[in-house]
Amino acid sequence: MATLLSKTSGLLFPTTTRTNTTYPITILSYFRPRLIQTKKPVSLQCSYHGEYIPKHIQHPNYVRVFDTTLRDGEQSPGASMTPLQKLNIARQLAKLGVDIIEVGYPASNKADLETIKMIAHEVGNTTNDDGRGLVICALARCTKDDIDKAWECLRDAKYPRIHIFLATSEIHMKYKLKMSKEEVVEKAKSAVEYARSLGFDDIEFSPKTREVIKAGATTVNIADTVGYNYPREFGQLITDIKTNTPGIENVIISTHCHNDLGLATANTLEGAYSGARQVEVTINGIGERAGNASSEEVIMAIKCKEELFDGLYTGVTGIHIAATSKMVEEYTGMQVQPHKAIVGANVFSHESGIHQDGMLKNKSTYEIISPEDIGLHRPDEFGIILGKHSGRHALKSKLSQLGYKIDETKLNELFWRFKSIAEKKKVITDKDLIGLVSD
Repeated sequence: MATLLSKTSGLLFPTTTRTNTTYPITILSYFRPRLIQTKKPVSLQCSYHGEYIPKHIQHPNYVRVFDTTLRDGEQSPGASMTPLQKLNIARQLAKLGVDIIEVGYPASNKADLETIKMIAHEVGNTTNDDGRGLVICALARCTKDDIDKAWECLRDAKYPRIHIFLATSEIHMKYKLKMSKEEVVEKAKSAVEYARSLGFDDIEFSPKTREVIKAGATTVNIADTVGYNYPREFGQLITDIKTNTPGIENVIISTHCHNDLGLATANTLEGAYSGARQVEVTINGIGERAGNASSEEVIMAIKCKEELFDGLYTGVTGIHIAATSKMVEEYTGMQVQPHKAIVGANVFSHESGIHQDGMLKNKSTYEIISPEDIGLHRPDEFGIILGKHSGRHALKSKLSQLGYKIDETKLNELFWRFKSIAEKKKVITDKDLIGLVSD
């Protein structure tokens, strides 16, 4: 086996050469052989090791979950919520087991300021089921007024965090900020120092600069703000930051990925694999434009692929995922796509006859997680939905659930009549089946 150096990432990948009678073929493998693992049952009851320290995680494989549903998620057009709704979601997120809740942007309006203050007081002094304290976070620009408002809102929370941001890309500095690089760096440094002077000892800064680490930032956030990155390049970016940034070992690296190219979850996972120990996510993946990395997708992927991620884990209690998703969907009015990963209505439903036959024989044939893992209880044990693609096995099983014992001759007769009905209806109900047998 030879090796090939990837031009994109600089990483070594194994190659395999196969020879036939005509010419040799070189196949590039993008997967490390040590990562090939057998499937294990999913268990979502995770434990956390140690008390909360802003810039240090005692267990090297623990990944903090920073939920920004109430801030970035609510910035989705049409997704605004009432103060009571935001409070209820904050309580539900605490039950879910996230580590940090970004509850809003207090400088944006007085209503948000008061809502953040209420959540900080009522939720910010609670603990998760495993005893972890909940961090309450507010967003602020690099201005004294924004930072003052954040402190006003969060000072009652047990673990208050301020998330300060400042654009640093060339295009933003030139056209939006109209500032030089040196001016931007000084502004960022001064903002962190001012936040510390007020009493904040947990300061997240977006993005990363050496100066904000020196000034006292405890988390640096690497944002793919417009969702343009590809997983391999984003992972390499995190690796480069870990390798080349002085003082980076004294802070937590966070990622914040948007979904404009449909890669937010993949980029977030690659970032965590490459060394980030905080993931910024939203329930149902809601957020500006195409949304953010989806909480449920990131959490379940880390859990299902624990070996691939070298033992990374979170403190989330998975059985609360479905209820949290439903609450956010109801409050924001942003409907979840039926085929949305993890929480979509079709995820644990099967209409195809081939799939139904497999499910009835062994559910692991077509489901890598069970609905119970996310707290979902479906009316049919096997998720069978009868329609025009269904087969005899599913029809017989459904009739048996309704109390009918059908022999093969009768089943064949009913099956073709069932197919005739199914051609005209999207879904066959129990009432339809009772009528079919009674005719």
